[in-house]
Amino acid sequence: MTSTLSLGLPMPVPEPDLPSQVRIYEVGPRDGLQAEPTAVPVEVKAELVRRLVAAGLTAVELTSFVNARRVPQLADARQLVGLVDLGSGVRHPVLVPNARGLEDALAAGVREVAVFGSVTESFSQANLGASRADVAAAQAAVTEEALAAGVAVRGYLSMVFGDPWEGPVPVAEVVAAATALAETGVGSISLGDTIGVATPGHVRAVVRALVDAGIPVERLALHAHDTYGQALTNVHAALLEGVTEFDASAGGVGGCPFALSATGNLATEDLVWMLTGLGIDTGVDLSALVATSTWLAGHLGRPTVSRVATALAPHLTQPDSPQARTET
Repeated sequence: MTSTLSLGLPMPVPEPDLPSQVRIYEVGPRDGLQAEPTAVPVEVKAELVRRLVAAGLTAVELTSFVNARRVPQLADARQLVGLVDLGSGVRHPVLVPNARGLEDALAAGVREVAVFGSVTESFSQANLGASRADVAAAQAAVTEEALAAGVAVRGYLSMVFGDPWEGPVPVAEVVAAATALAETGVGSISLGDTIGVATPGHVRAVVRALVDAGIPVERLALHAHDTYGQALTNVHAALLEGVTEFDASAGGVGGCPFALSATGNLATEDLVWMLTGLGIDTGVDLSALVATSTWLAGHLGRPTVSRVATALAPHLTQPDSPQARTET
């Protein structure tokens, strides 16, 4: 289904020294829906993925091959993978927490996986029930096996900017954790502001420290949460440092079910609107994206939290409406 916006897009006003193009890594089907109180039907998930791809998103994370007792919302992982066209040229990573998860993912035919760890000990214990050292060792083994199988690997780091139990996270600890993760061979490293406490200066300091430590900025991504309303300003700060990959969730769905106060994934629509205004190419059709998040909100039984989607949804013209039939 196609839609048009009666309101125009923001006027592009490029800023010097910003990238001309960025990659948006869509996490809604996995990171978003795993936080839902009840499981979303797998057919709805598959349709969500199809709509996101049709809107122009080229990296859509599908699900996680995790213990169904721990995250029942993702118990249909293998079924969902079977409903998605993995040969379309679009990246469709799945999260794998351990060797068993990787085994199941490879058997399902996936071509990219994501692994994750925590900068802080408290979150590692709360999220995975294991120490940072044990998680890092398991992650390294999974990465090695995945790469040997010809499968690409992305790395996540949680609690990069602050931890609800430990407080502010020293930049030196982030550098140590990210360096160790980079050495395992992951392609990119997503810096998770898991509880949304980062501010622009903090983001720039972390990115600079990682680059100074020898991790190319091209390997860095930002996973911002909007808990304190700072997500877009943090994206802008990362852009100033040369970061060109950003995680976001359609309609702002999701957070982290294992961290206190971890609400507010950055809404993909809000990110696209800002980047468009900066003259930065995303390849995403905003009208199709807004239509998708509005459709998803209907299935979830609540309004979207995306401010851009909220503002633009009333102006969507549906193809079967009287207005649509008279437009040329």
